Amino acid sequence: MTRMTATTENRTFDSLNPATGGTVGTHPVHDAAAVRAAVGRASEAASWWAELGYAGRRARLLDYKAVITQNLKRIASLVHEETGKPEGDATLEIVLAITHLDWAARRAQRVLGPHRVASGLLGVNLAATLEYQPLGVVGVIGPWNYPVFTPMGSIAYALAAGNAVVFKPSELTPGVGLLLAELMRESVPEQPVFQVVTGLGETGAALASDPGIAKIAFTGSTATAKRVMTACAANLTPIVAECGGKDALIVDVDADLGAAADAALWGALSNAGQTCVGVERVYVVDAVYDEFLRELTGRARQVKAGEQYGPITMPGQLAIIERHIDAATAGGRTLLGGPESVRAPYVDPVIVADVPEDSPAVTEETFGPTITVKRVADTEEALAKANASAYGLAGTVFSGNTRRAMDLARRMRGGMTAINSVISFAGIPALPFGGVGDSGFGRIHGADGLREFARPKSISRQRFALPGMKLTSFGRGQAELDRLVKLVTFLHGRRKH
Repeated sequence: MTRMTATTENRTFDSLNPATGGTVGTHPVHDAAAVRAAVGRASEAASWWAELGYAGRRARLLDYKAVITQNLKRIASLVHEETGKPEGDATLEIVLAITHLDWAARRAQRVLGPHRVASGLLGVNLAATLEYQPLGVVGVIGPWNYPVFTPMGSIAYALAAGNAVVFKPSELTPGVGLLLAELMRESVPEQPVFQVVTGLGETGAALASDPGIAKIAFTGSTATAKRVMTACAANLTPIVAECGGKDALIVDVDADLGAAADAALWGALSNAGQTCVGVERVYVVDAVYDEFLRELTGRARQVKAGEQYGPITMPGQLAIIERHIDAATAGGRTLLGGPESVRAPYVDPVIVADVPEDSPAVTEETFGPTITVKRVADTEEALAKANASAYGLAGTVFSGNTRRAMDLARRMRGGMTAINSVISFAGIPALPFGGVGDSGFGRIHGADGLREFARPKSISRQRFALPGMKLTSFGRGQAELDRLVKLVTFLHGRRKH
C-alpha cells in the first residue's frame, strides 16, 4: 500500500505495511527532471564501469554479493514489512538473488567476451570475431511481489554486462530498492553505477521515455507493459517485458500424487498466490482425479493465511480475486473456501473443481491463493487446455514417465516448464526466464539474460588476399565470378533426398 502526501515544494508518498497499515517509510516522488538527472549521472558512471573490464566488475559484484549476504536478515525484515510476506519466504527470494548475482558476475566474460567464430570457406582469408558490448544505461522497472529476486534478475545481469542501472522499484516496495542500492555503494563507492528513483507510474513513464536509457527491463502486468512500450517507442528504446501468467500444472496417471498435490499447493498459495509463475490451473487425468483432489484438499486445510503466507499486498487486487472466486464458485464445485475466504487484507485458500474453461477464473490472472482443478481424459487433453491461454509464461508436469513428461514439457506453451517439481527453474541461474504471448518477451537469467543487456559486435579482419578472387572491387572480372560460381556449385549444388 502507498499513501500520498504533498507540500508546496515537493511530493512524497508512504510505503505501508499491508498487514497492519503502518507506515514503513516516506519517499520522494521523483519527477522527469529528477529522473533525467539520475540517468545523466548513470551515463558517466556507465563509461567508467565499462572501462573496468570483466575482471574489475567481477570483483566488485562478488563483493556486493557478500555485502547482501551479510545483510540478509536486514533485507528480509524490510521485505516482510513492505510486502507482508513471512520473513522465511523473503529469505528464500534473497538467497535466489544471491545465487544469480554470483552466476552473472562469474560468467559474464565467458558469455560476452571476444571469441573467434568460423569464417567459412568463402571467408577462408578472414578472421571473424564476435563480442558483446555494454548498452550504456539500463532502466529497470520492478514489481512488488518479489522486490529483490525479480528486479535483481535484470539488475545483476545488466551490471555484469557492463551497464549502469537506474532502478524504479514498485511504489509498494521502494525501501527495498533503496536498500539494495545503498548496499551497492559499499562495494562500488567510486561511481553511481546503481541508482534508484522512487515514485508512482509517472516516474516509471519518465524513466521509460528518457532518451538516455538504452533499454528498459520491465516486470508487471500486460496492460502496464503496453503503456511502458508506448513510452519507449518515442526513442525506439528496446524493452524486455515479463508480464505474469496463468500457469498450469498437469498431473499424469502415474504421477506421485502426494508430491503433485504438495507442489500445486505451494505453487498456488505461497506468497498469497502473488507469483507470476505460480500455479493457477491444475489438469488431472481422470484415473487419478478423485485421489488427487483428496490429497490436495487435505493438505490445503492445514494452510492458513496470516501464518504460512501473508496478506494481499496490493489492496486493489482483492476486487479481482473476489470476482474470480465468485465466477468460479458459480460455475464449478467448491472444495475449499469460497467468497467468505476474502477477509481483507487476507484471503484464505480457495479450491474449486470443474470450472468452465471460459470463466475469468480460468482465463485471467488471479494473483491470489486460489486453484481451479479440472478432470481430463488424458495428458493430451490436459496439454491442449493448458496451452489455450493468452498467457505463456511457465508450467509444471508431474508424471512417472520421464519420456512423456519431457515431451509434454517441450510442447507446453511458455518459456519454462518444471517436471516433478514446481518453479524449480527459477533457482537455476543458467536457465533463461521469460514468456510468450501476453506473458511478454525477452529473457533474463542465464547466458541469454546477459546477452539481453549487451549488443553484439562483429569484426572481420582480412589475414591475406585471395589470388584471383577480388570480388568486392570494381576491378572484378568475369573470370573471378566464374570461379565463384564453380566454388558455390561444388559446395552447395548437390541435392540430397
